[in-house]
Amino acid sequence: MIAGLVGKTHVGKTTFFCASTLAPAKIGAVPFTTIEPNQGIASIRVKCVCSEMGVKDNPRNSVCIDGIRWVPVKLVDVAGLVPDAHKGRGLGNKFLDDLRQADGFIQVVDASGSTDANGNACQPGARDPVDDVRFLEHEITMWMTGILKKDWDRVVKGIRQLKEDGITLLTERLTGLMISRRHVLAAIGARDELKKRIDEWTEEDLRTFVEELRKASKPMVIAANKIDIRQAEENIERLRQEFKDRTVIPCSAEAELALRLAAKKGIISYNPGDQDFKVLKEESLNERQKEGLRKIKDLLEKWGSTGVQEALESIYK
Repeated sequence: MIAGLVGKTHVGKTTFFCASTLAPAKIGAVPFTTIEPNQGIASIRVKCVCSEMGVKDNPRNSVCIDGIRWVPVKLVDVAGLVPDAHKGRGLGNKFLDDLRQADGFIQVVDASGSTDANGNACQPGARDPVDDVRFLEHEITMWMTGILKKDWDRVVKGIRQLKEDGITLLTERLTGLMISRRHVLAAIGARDELKKRIDEWTEEDLRTFVEELRKASKPMVIAANKIDIRQAEENIERLRQEFKDRTVIPCSAEAELALRLAAKKGIISYNPGDQDFKVLKEESLNERQKEGLRKIKDLLEKWGSTGVQEALESIYK
């Protein structure tokens, strides 16, 4: 299983990646800190049958803790996108090629609105995160459209001259994106304008098909990051209103990373997705660290969790 982290630059994607995997990656407060994709292993929680069957298991490719199995998932963090990346702006969208095999995408959004369209810092609330979601959807659609258009003449020729099945031809061209015949049929069935001969589709029809195909084949979860900033709360409600067909999960990647690192050092007891943590070595903490943990505890009391684990698991629900 593969999950892809996408979003514009400087919204916390790589912090999210590090918090999920504890893999080393360069984190920076400047655009395009990530150039080459970061890859690591995260885990999703699945109820283990050991408790129901009253047995003690010994899984080979996962870990079972208190009746919960932690199943490994590959997580890929690619370079941030900017509007019109498909036209070559920023670093372009060629980095999305690293996500061809992804089962779905986690779009990390700066819910506080404190980064502009190009990933530069701005005053909290100055940027509308709704616009960030829309532009990224568009960039992914254009990326997928570009892949399909490379072989479009062959698809048309196959239908018209060789009398081949159009659905089969489309599916064959898209297998590299982990797209199946079922996804192709679902996309065509979603829009009336696509229910005609495939070789008669216009450019607009092709884009419409890819939009529906993206929805059917690559589920996207919105990780509304930076909930520790006041402006985020109002923006999260706006995101939920604007994207009612999507899962919007409030997140604090920074808080999750801090908790994971503290747990790794044995300072606290914490598992990803927990609603609270327990300090084990308070005597080893300085005042700054104690204050940091107090703020994270307040955040957990308000939001229920850091949201990072929930965002990752939402792709597979």
